[in-house]
Amino acid sequence: MIKRALVTGITGQDGSYLAELLLEKGYEVFGTIRRKSVVDYGNAAHLKDKITFIYADMTDIVSLIGAMKVSMADEVYNLAAQSFVATSWEQPIATAEIDAVGVTNMLEAIRVVKPECRFYQASTSEMFGLVQEMPQTERTPFYPRSPYGVAKLYGHWITKNYRESFDMYACSGILFNHEGERRGKEFVTRKITDAVARIKLGKQEYLELGNMDAQRDWGHAQDYVKAMWLMLQQQQPDDYVIATGETRTVREFVEMAFHYAGIQITWQGSDVDEIGIDSASGQIVVRINPKFFRPAEVEVLLGSPAKAEKMLNWRREISFEEMVERMVKNDLALVENE
Repeated sequence: MIKRALVTGITGQDGSYLAELLLEKGYEVFGTIRRKSVVDYGNAAHLKDKITFIYADMTDIVSLIGAMKVSMADEVYNLAAQSFVATSWEQPIATAEIDAVGVTNMLEAIRVVKPECRFYQASTSEMFGLVQEMPQTERTPFYPRSPYGVAKLYGHWITKNYRESFDMYACSGILFNHEGERRGKEFVTRKITDAVARIKLGKQEYLELGNMDAQRDWGHAQDYVKAMWLMLQQQQPDDYVIATGETRTVREFVEMAFHYAGIQITWQGSDVDEIGIDSASGQIVVRINPKFFRPAEVEVLLGSPAKAEKMLNWRREISFEEMVERMVKNDLALVENE
């Protein structure tokens, strides 16, 4: 029997990689998109003839019930979110409605239409925020430091509540930072690789960033969507941290990205006065701008994938270096073709 999967947020980075994986595994794939004046398939545009798209919105439970009735999904992957931390400070109510209440709407739609359907919730390492222990595991107390982290924590707990209250197969993947060539340019990693490509090709003078010392546990989204699928293939539903177990600073990411574009950086000054200089030309290529610092900074995130490795047999395959190199090469090609 062919399995049916419904993916919310299918036009995003994770949604498109997950759709590719599910199609490879022989699934019939459905994806929700919001109705706009111009149809936008985003990162899933190359798959549009292989996916059934359904108009729905996380804040509208009627549309989600409709999506469930159309798809009659065996598995639902809830990847739809307002997923940019900075925007959550500017739009805290909208973030809560989509990332918190929206999860409840999706769970209710499943419970009403097909309660035996398996559910995956995209949780986030931002729920750890002001970290209480190193590394962070499934048992680490949460301490979110942004409206995004707080809203996601509600989504995480409501998923657990539906699992325990209604005996639903509902899992949360606590995914640490995962990037890739399809990442939106508002995210710091893609902002960096896009700027590096433009500086290399003479289309931009310099890159502006905030806290260069923030540390993150970075992996590639292609590896992480495999973990999502694995979670819904187990006998019992559970929650898992998905991470690499190693941490890098924003500064390290910047240096490596410029390295793969053939530019060596030296640093001068410190804190908000710091600048990065192209060693060969003497040109300033990185500047610090205080406006990019968060109101409440998350200084370090470092996850332990031990449980996922043991229980799911999941392994990270794409290294940090390969991820950065792929992103830089992809952006160099995109900028050249503009």
